[in-house]
Amino acid sequence: MDVSLHDLCYMRMMEIRDGTVEDAEAACEVTRRSITELCVADHKNDAVALTLWLGNKTRDNFVAWMTHQDNSFFVAVEQGVIVGVGALTNTGEITLNYVSPDARFRGVSRALLRAIEGRARQQGNARCTLTSTETARRFYRDRGYTDDETTAAKFSTSGHPMSKLLANISQTA
Repeated sequence: MDVSLHDLCYMRMMEIRDGTVEDAEAACEVTRRSITELCVADHKNDAVALTLWLGNKTRDNFVAWMTHQDNSFFVAVEQGVIVGVGALTNTGEITLNYVSPDARFRGVSRALLRAIEGRARQQGNARCTLTSTETARRFYRDRGYTDDETTAAKFSTSGHPMSKLLANISQTA
């Protein structure tokens, strides 16, 4: 694992845990802010594209995603404040990995991704799939994800289907 001293110090102050219904409002807000403020390369400040992308990012939908039996939902919490959101389906699809603009470049997405991949392994998945934004594409490539052109993009013309074979838990120990 490639973790710097700075990352270790930060991770000790940050907790990754399963999200609860009580987290839905804050998790939704983090996701909406992340998309609006950090994913400009994807939506290019186009009001129509942004409206479409944010359309299903509501508190009620977050509650539904959190409580759906086929999902795992994670939040990154720092000093009682949610600074990141991640989600995984039981089939190994990563559906959310967003960080608050206030916590960017502090290891939140890396920590969430480690938790997500760990849960995927626990569920017996040999690989994770996702549709990356242009903004996050390099992040995922740097963590072993490769472009998967056999799958169609889900939510935008700039969506990039990617996947990663997960190492066996015994291989990572």
